Amino acid sequence: MKAYKELSKEELLTLKEDLNKEYEEVKAKGLKLDMSRGKPAASQLDMEMEFMDVLNSGSVLKTEAGVDCRNYGVLEGIPEARKLMGDMLGVSADQVIVCGNASLTIMYDTIARSMIFGVLGSTPWCKLDKVKFLCPVPGYDRHFAITEQFGIEMITVPMTKTGPDMDFVEKLVSEDEAIKGIWCVPKYSNPQGITYSDETVKRFASLKPAAKDFRIFWDNAYVIHDLYEDKSDSLLDIISECEKAGNPDMVYEFCSTSKVTFPGGGIAAVASSKENLEWFKKTMTIQTIGYDKLNQLRHVRYFKDIDGMKAHMKKHAAIMRPKFEAVLAVLDRELTGLEIGSWVKPNGGYFISFDALPGCAKEIVSKCKEAGVTLTGAGATYPYKKDPNDSNIRLAPTFPTPEELAVAADLFVLCVKLVSVDKLLAEK
Repeated sequence: MKAYKELSKEELLTLKEDLNKEYEEVKAKGLKLDMSRGKPAASQLDMEMEFMDVLNSGSVLKTEAGVDCRNYGVLEGIPEARKLMGDMLGVSADQVIVCGNASLTIMYDTIARSMIFGVLGSTPWCKLDKVKFLCPVPGYDRHFAITEQFGIEMITVPMTKTGPDMDFVEKLVSEDEAIKGIWCVPKYSNPQGITYSDETVKRFASLKPAAKDFRIFWDNAYVIHDLYEDKSDSLLDIISECEKAGNPDMVYEFCSTSKVTFPGGGIAAVASSKENLEWFKKTMTIQTIGYDKLNQLRHVRYFKDIDGMKAHMKKHAAIMRPKFEAVLAVLDRELTGLEIGSWVKPNGGYFISFDALPGCAKEIVSKCKEAGVTLTGAGATYPYKKDPNDSNIRLAPTFPTPEELAVAADLFVLCVKLVSVDKLLAEK
């Protein structure tokens, strides 16, 4: 196909007329489709229903060590659940605390306790003149929302094909004591689907921050969310790398089963050094007498071990993979060669990241919504919802049915074409 920028003004005007006609026909259908968030589809949730039958009134509700899961206690989680989540992350059980239903809650609490109490004896962040955080972009909107709510200044870090720009990260953290942390989604990053290279992980572990209370917030949300058995990405273990580099306390690693079992009904965990976990427990013991051990026990009984969990994830992949491939096929077929957008083909995770021509993302999302397809808001993948290029759009293929997805993908590329033509005409 001929690149749009090579078309004459007359050709663009003719193309715009055809595209507008097609767009009005789609609008007339009255669509109501949602591709705004990375939610499992109903078919994935239906697949989980046996999970509800694992425990009942006749079940033995004690751990292998005899702890009664119906009662108070065991703040750090039952041993079997700590092992399961540790195996999920590739760390030992004693490096893990199993908490409630959401890793986002643990991350929020971690920022809060750093603000209020300080990190391992350091000055509470709330008493400092300035607190800053590094934010690889495009990134996870809910990470940015946490730091924004606490008034933490966010500094964008460009993403590369191997992870965040580490030259930039190393320079900033070594020079500015006000920089206290960095958000990371290291495997199948949200939204680009990039997995950090071994070199990137090692450079993270070897950082020499000016602030002794600097922490890497390693949100390993998609650690076992592979779409393909034969080409899944591998990620180096950040915790052991930090230990080797002499920085054992520099990282907190988070994960959950929110997209493994039921969103909102899973279990979440944090892994870190002994000192960091003791620091966590000092405030946790005031917050709660213990998290939901029955849910922890349910997960252990359901999966039995990490092999059971990975086998279960293959079932998720079987449902999700065709959806990703369908969207990517439409992008390839309709946009290749037009030079009006680029996209990443991930091997796992929950999103496809699309970069439109600069200045077009908001209008593309708006036109999609006008025609009945809701996408993640343009700019959401940047701090303060401000994408300086107004180009990045996060696509979430998982929730719609395959039939709905085909319609939504066709509408999306139609809107990309229409808005791109308008931009190029304005430049003629």
